[in-house]
Amino acid sequence: MSEDHKKQLEQQLWNIANTLRGKMNADEFRDYILGFIFYKYLAEKMEIYANSILKPDGIKFTDIDENTKNGKEYIAAIREEALEKLGYFLKPSELFSAVAKRGNHNEVVALDQAAEDVHSYNTKHNFILEDLQKILNNVQNSTMGTESEEDFDNLFEDMDLNSTKLGKTPEARNEIIAKVLAHLDKIDFKLEQTELDVLGDAYEYLIGKFASGAGKKAGEFYTPQEVSIVLAKLVTTGKTKLKSVYDPTCGSGSLLLRVAKEVEEVNNFYGQELNRTTYNLARMNMILHGVHYRKFDIKQEDTLEHPQHLEHRFEAIVANPPFSANWSANQLFMSDDRFSQYGKLAPGSKADFAFVQHMVHHLAENGQMAVVLPHGALFRGGAEAHIREYLIKEKNYLDAVIGLPANIFYGTSIPTCILVFKKCRENPDDILFIEASEHFEKVTTQNMLRDADIEKIVNTYRNRAIENKYSYVSSLDEIAENDYNLNIARYVDTFEEEEVVNITSIAKEIQAVYIDLKDTDTRIASFCKELNIETPF
Repeated sequence: MSEDHKKQLEQQLWNIANTLRGKMNADEFRDYILGFIFYKYLAEKMEIYANSILKPDGIKFTDIDENTKNGKEYIAAIREEALEKLGYFLKPSELFSAVAKRGNHNEVVALDQAAEDVHSYNTKHNFILEDLQKILNNVQNSTMGTESEEDFDNLFEDMDLNSTKLGKTPEARNEIIAKVLAHLDKIDFKLEQTELDVLGDAYEYLIGKFASGAGKKAGEFYTPQEVSIVLAKLVTTGKTKLKSVYDPTCGSGSLLLRVAKEVEEVNNFYGQELNRTTYNLARMNMILHGVHYRKFDIKQEDTLEHPQHLEHRFEAIVANPPFSANWSANQLFMSDDRFSQYGKLAPGSKADFAFVQHMVHHLAENGQMAVVLPHGALFRGGAEAHIREYLIKEKNYLDAVIGLPANIFYGTSIPTCILVFKKCRENPDDILFIEASEHFEKVTTQNMLRDADIEKIVNTYRNRAIENKYSYVSSLDEIAENDYNLNIARYVDTFEEEEVVNITSIAKEIQAVYIDLKDTDTRIASFCKELNIETPF
């Protein structure tokens, strides 16, 4: 039943999202629709929690009259408890359902006198834009001076309800917003069924749908779910609980949340994201998935230039950094603990190994990390070759190299790989190579890992299995002989021998064809003679 409801919910939400599609581009209507869904979620959680507090009094949250002395006392008491438990507060009049009803009051106005005769009417939407903008601001304001202030700070800043992208006039903007709220108000998120994360899954579905249509920008906020699953399973190998999980380029937070699905419990989530809009989306995503505000710490800053969690070490680290991004590579970083011991910095035009060094610095002694990199990071020379050698020869942290199919990430078709690192390796004398680049399904223009492909990668890694043309365990000596070049083709032989050709047999076949051609030519010449026409040869 939950699976059916999830699919139904996903389709309903996508249909509502398309109400805004004609008004703006994918990036823009994504921010609005996800923001409205998040507001509805906060409001319903608030109402459920308030009703649980009021149950002994035999009243419901929406029954409270906010203008009476008794009502104000109730509001003050619930506010105090809600800020402690939920991290925010909404009054009954600020709940999503209340605003949606005010905006769609169904005050019927005849278009003209003639229209009255044929019962043709227009629905007048009450003006709610100003109230709605205030309420969204109030969500943030309610947290000021509390532990959750940073987690809710400017969460709705990308939802400018006065933007002309929603409509040229205030009335036009009000109409489209009122319609969206009305459609959303009809949907039951089933939040009382706490064992289900149906809404969280639907939210992830929407983020993925937006990513598939966002082109190159998709990589800024979303890792394809199939790759997320692989990364999550790799770093949770042998674990049932995690003290912490960290993503230094966390995007919408999907990777962090995916790791949580692979274990019984994650105590704390940490992440950093450069893009402000995506940072807001990550915090929304955390809260909407039921992660308590005290259990996540997402920061907005440039991870390499201004790291925000330097004092922490994490049990699991996952990341899909921007491929071959630029960074300053400032020589001042040679005194930074993250980079100083390597002797060289990653090139300014390719920050791939700078992210690796940053992640290794944050990895706990009992931790595991998995990072997606462009395939070129395995064999490029210069400073990158030096860093690769140091990680393998001096530190011996690299545990596995996994080749992924090309065209698997949104916005780029380049082939990629996953590097797995552990500080305390069970197999310190070798490195596992997996060549999974030919194992995928083509779906429209995108390549996708199937469930069987994911299972094969994970099982091969966990069992350190060797399979002809798929996986190989290389000794450190062999890797040294290859000058620490990790190009998978050097270790996993995928060469397919061509079938032996019997030249004598082929010659006889050609001879037979030649005889058939001569017979045909003779017959054609005979026909031409009978018809008294020239032969064509």
